[in-house]
Amino acid sequence: MSIGLPIPWAKAEFWGNEEKYLVDALRSSWISGGAYVEKLEAACAARIKAPHAFAVSNGTAALNLAYLALDIQPGDEIIVPGFGFMAAANVALQLHAVPVFCDVDPDAWCMRASDVAPLITSRTRAIVAIHTYGNMCGVDELVALGTQHGVPVIEDAAEAFGSKMGDAAAGSRGLINTFSFHATKTITTGEGGLVTTNDDALASKIRLFRSHGLRRERHYWHEIPGNNFRLTNLQAAIGVAQIEHIDQIFARRGAVYEQYTRRLRNIPGLQLQRLTPGCSPVIWAVAVKLEPAHYEQGRDAVMQQMAQKGIETRPGFQAPSEMHYFAPTHLPVSEELGRSVISVPSYPSLSELEIDFICNELANLSTSS
Repeated sequence: MSIGLPIPWAKAEFWGNEEKYLVDALRSSWISGGAYVEKLEAACAARIKAPHAFAVSNGTAALNLAYLALDIQPGDEIIVPGFGFMAAANVALQLHAVPVFCDVDPDAWCMRASDVAPLITSRTRAIVAIHTYGNMCGVDELVALGTQHGVPVIEDAAEAFGSKMGDAAAGSRGLINTFSFHATKTITTGEGGLVTTNDDALASKIRLFRSHGLRRERHYWHEIPGNNFRLTNLQAAIGVAQIEHIDQIFARRGAVYEQYTRRLRNIPGLQLQRLTPGCSPVIWAVAVKLEPAHYEQGRDAVMQQMAQKGIETRPGFQAPSEMHYFAPTHLPVSEELGRSVISVPSYPSLSELEIDFICNELANLSTSS
């Protein structure tokens, strides 16, 4: 087997029935809602063991829907990690709420209850636990802390579909939980997302907010000022086909992660993300922290050098303290991770030969070798 260059950072993978179901949905005339939406919701609910699952247009819409269901108001504070994708913080600002950033575990790169506790005030209305790269936060500790203060936890499991903490799936322990089915994610509908909850009253609100606040039994009667966060039947058809092969997808991602771990842990100057104790992850993106003593040229230069070899990489998440529209907050761990983390290609069909090539090239860029 030869190496095909360039090697992309991510690639949408199809496993069998995606085209068949997409054409079936198209020919059914059910373009917007339809049977595939219901099938996708039922399959995800069964996998996550959540009584209520709602397919939505994307992972950011899922977070917006969670905030609306929790009645987040202007001035309310929402605690989010300083290292992670900024959707939860951005949506908070759009609702005129206040994102309050906590720093993260320097090894696991996820928020901890001990980091969150000092930030809780009388204005705190939610804690958003982002499961970064597929690793999981200590959800039990966060939920216990939230319960102590009367603050709900939202699990942002956009990057962690399939990950588990003990026997509990990511996105099963928060009061509300959100997922992404973006093209790069573990399963995809192109764009798309999911909201889950165990709370019947919240489920009723989510159902209304998702579709204009309308009740089907009475046409054009709006119960609440809802929005349109629905997923199309066409997109859901792709997701149903993906779910049919979910165990195969998990196994392939696990094999890719295992091979990367074997190779990267033996390269001086690279620090792998440490898994939170008890977490069995489905890693969405394999990432490493570059130690400056071994990669003196810096992370961005390393990315350029990898690109010259035909390997696409991505930087770590930028710390909010370095973005102009967030209130300045010093987050030393998040800032360091934002400057030094690099994410390598991580999709299921990546071959062992390609992984070895990527690791060798990364090792060769060390200035101490």
